This record gives sequence, C-alpha cells and structure tokens, in this order.
Amino acid sequence: MAQRIILADPRGFCAGVDRAIQSVQTILQASSRDIPEGLAPVYVRRQIVHNKHVVDDLHAQGAEFVQELSDVPDAAAEAHIPVVFSAHGVSPAVQKEADERGLWIVDATCPLVAKVHREVVRFVNNGYEVVYIGHRGHDEAVGVVGEAPEHVHLIESEADVPSLHFEEGSKLALLTQTTLSVDETAGTIQALQQAFPWIEMPPKADICYATSNRQGAVKELARQCDCVIIIGSANSSNSVRLMEVAREALGDRGRAYRIDDAGELQDEWFEGVETVGISSGASVPDELVQQLVEALRSRGYGDVETLDGVRENMHFVLPPQLKEFRKARA
Repeated sequence: MAQRIILADPRGFCAGVDRAIQSVQTILQASSRDIPEGLAPVYVRRQIVHNKHVVDDLHAQGAEFVQELSDVPDAAAEAHIPVVFSAHGVSPAVQKEADERGLWIVDATCPLVAKVHREVVRFVNNGYEVVYIGHRGHDEAVGVVGEAPEHVHLIESEADVPSLHFEEGSKLALLTQTTLSVDETAGTIQALQQAFPWIEMPPKADICYATSNRQGAVKELARQCDCVIIIGSANSSNSVRLMEVAREALGDRGRAYRIDDAGELQDEWFEGVETVGISSGASVPDELVQQLVEALRSRGYGDVETLDGVRENMHFVLPPQLKEFRKARA
C-alpha cells in the first residue's frame, strides 16, 4: 500500500481564535504611521491565542505582547493606543486596573468564555458555590475564577473531589473550562455527582463546539492511521488534549506526537508507518499544516486525503470597541 496522509476535518482555527487574531490585525492595519516614538501601535496582554507562530507573526507586524498591564507604558493611554485582551479572557481585577489607568481596551475574549464568566456571576449572585473544572494557571481558568475567588473552587481531576466540602442541599453548580470535552471531564463529573448528588450540571452550550468537533475528528483519524501528528504549542490546552485523544484511540497500534511545526519531526517516528494522520489545535494557522504535509511528502507520503467531518459555520462578530477605533483613526 502506498504511504499516505489523512488530514482531519475540522482542524485549526475556531471562530473565537479567528476573532481574536482579526482584532489585532484590524488595529495594525488601521493604525496611522505617526505613532509616538517608543510606543507600539497595539499592546496585547498575554498571548492573543496559545500559538507561538501566531504571536511571532503579529509581533513582526508591530504588535507588542506584555505579560501584565503594568508593562504597558502610561503614554499609551495618553496616545489612545489600544490594548487587547486575549481570547482567554481576564478577571474583573484586570479590567478594573485597565479602567483606573484609562487604557483603551479592545476585549477579544472568546464569546463562549465570556458566557462562562457571566454564569459565574449569575450563580454567585444567587447564593451558589461554583465548582470549576479547569487547568490551574491556564489564562482562561484564572480569569473565570477571578470573577469570585472566594466562591469558585477550581479542581483539575476526580482526585481533587475529596478536598471539597459543602453542606448537603446547599446551592452548588458546576462549570468547566471551555476547552475541556465531555469525555475529558466524565470521570470528574461522576465523582462530583457521587459526592454531591444535588450539584447542578453545566449547560451543554458551555462545551466549546471546536473542542468537541476536533476531538471527534481525531478519534476517527486514529482509527485509520498508524501515526498521528498534532500541530500546536505546548501551552495550548486543546492541542495537548488532541494528542492525548489520539494516543488513547491508537492504543498499541501506533503513536501520536505534538509538534509546534514541521521542523520538529523525527525520522524514527515513521519507521514502518504507512498512514500518517494530521490535525491541529484551534489556534494553529493552516499554513503550518501545509508545511507539515510537504515535509511528509519529502519522506515518501505522496497521497493526501481529507477525512470528512463536521461542517463548522460558527462566526463571531468583532469586538464592538473596534468600531470606535476605526472611527478615531479614519
């Protein structure tokens, strides 16, 4: 049988990532050339999305990425230089800091993440404690927990459930990080329901459609391949999970790897491999996939086909602050 490549579908950019990247690009394209000396045309708090290639590309175009708002020069507010919040969202404390400094904020938080923020506020205002399943330290989780730190209890797995203590019958709700799937949280949710049978489950609409679709595609991909390559950065939660899903689906039949780009391929990965499957995280540009395809073609994988998958038509409008920005720059 000829060596071949199968591309997962869907893969790559989701609507929230596309919206966040377009937000920064829109500012860069509309910015005048008379930016005060020493200032960037746009500042972005943290990585706009968790992909180093996207960040490096936007930085090369002029975007300045900062870890905290304190790293944004005071002169940026005076010059009305936009500061973009990443797709992962921020806590009220960060928003308050921006307001106090008079920074011109463009909020590129994914609407699905923003929805979870609103749910936290609604539950807490109604007297609930919230159990939140997420990755400790992940930007999205930090922002959500920051809505009400004393009432939102973050856990990462079922092993953390015994550390929780709530009175029987108390108001208790469950929410999850949007990049986690039903499969990924099933064991933790079961443990929570056993410990606290009255806990209210998260709305199904909170499950990120892109996460579910991409994991489903990778499961099917793994059934047809000897080796699966996932493109995505190490700090991308959904990319790492795609690799884990592929490994689980492959079992002893094959291997799965995560890479940032084709330059990380190792020849020994493909010994005895006839079919290589490719997918990518929700923040990965498709050009990296095409570069990987070309690298594999040079290794003899000449046939390329695409796995039929879910058709995605989700689209999010750009942040409303961009309309004001365009008017100011017109």
